[in-house]
Amino acid sequence: MAAASGLTATERAPRGAPESPTLEGLTNRLTAASHSLDLFERLSAIRREATGRLVFTTSFGLEDQAIGHAIFTQDLRVDVITLDTGRLFPETHQVWAQTEQRYGFRIHGLAPDHRKVEALLAEQGIDGFRASVAARLACCGVRKVEPLGRALAGASGWITGLRAEQSGTRAGTSFVARDQARELFKFNPLFDWTRKQVEDFVREYHVPYNSLHDRGFLSIGCSPCTRAVAPGEPERAGRWWWEAEDKKECGLHSNPRRPVAASAKANGTDKLPERVS
Repeated sequence: MAAASGLTATERAPRGAPESPTLEGLTNRLTAASHSLDLFERLSAIRREATGRLVFTTSFGLEDQAIGHAIFTQDLRVDVITLDTGRLFPETHQVWAQTEQRYGFRIHGLAPDHRKVEALLAEQGIDGFRASVAARLACCGVRKVEPLGRALAGASGWITGLRAEQSGTRAGTSFVARDQARELFKFNPLFDWTRKQVEDFVREYHVPYNSLHDRGFLSIGCSPCTRAVAPGEPERAGRWWWEAEDKKECGLHSNPRRPVAASAKANGTDKLPERVS
């Protein structure tokens, strides 16, 4: 496997880029430019403006596939990582394989700590997360939030597929934000896009996508916690549908209790996506 390359010297060390960019500076520059930039240009601008290691976490949903396309086709210096929770749909693994084959890059998968999963199962049972919101969040914590901490360790920026239109809790999503607890910048290049815009992009560029989308699954997570939505239901209505509508988050996009302190190298996450040989 060869590491992804092809960056210009300007991309590696942008001329005039600040040593430690401030939230205000990054927000002003990127937000001002965002309205005239397409997705490719937004991702390229993020890479130019941000210093240090950038991580894009993908769940292979429609938004993430669009962002991945823009990263891979431009060979941007961004680590692409997915959280393999142990309970993903077979269709999700299928589009993972299709994506690696299409773009020729290896996407790094991070699994949860097996000891924590075993302890969780001993306490809850296989589907004990349905007992309460707290139990479900504990499952998400072990399978998703803790591996995310390892993915982001040592990173200066995190790229996500969040859109303001996705739900009420995400309505305030902006292009650039500061994750204070994790001590990094959070970039949401699709923050102002509609679902139709994402669908049109995927269709135009023939981007591989999860076949579950064709069966009414608008937002896809772990298989026991995801169902198809009925016509007219909100996008995220199929996630944890047995809970109250205002609880539709897993904790990935909430500040953790403590900052991530481990180094990227110690956790093996400091490598770029590898080109498939």
